[in-house]
Amino acid sequence: MFKLQIALPDRPGSLGAVASAIGFAGGDIRSLVTVRTEDGKGVDDITVSIPGNDPTDLLEVLNAIGGVEVRSIDPAI
Repeated sequence: MFKLQIALPDRPGSLGAVASAIGFAGGDIRSLVTVRTEDGKGVDDITVSIPGNDPTDLLEVLNAIGGVEVRSIDPAI
């Protein structure tokens, strides 16, 4: 499992696109916490379970979404 902090546009559909991308990469969202809103972006902490121990595919899919920024990714404890 990994804990990601992402920034995404604060507009309808942005979080849905992120959730779909996580599913496309084979991931399962275990928790989501909205941390704050800043400069028209929402900042969320998302804990994701993925197959294996390499988050590269997940990062590639998330980074392909316009306006989404993965700020950090750490193994979840």
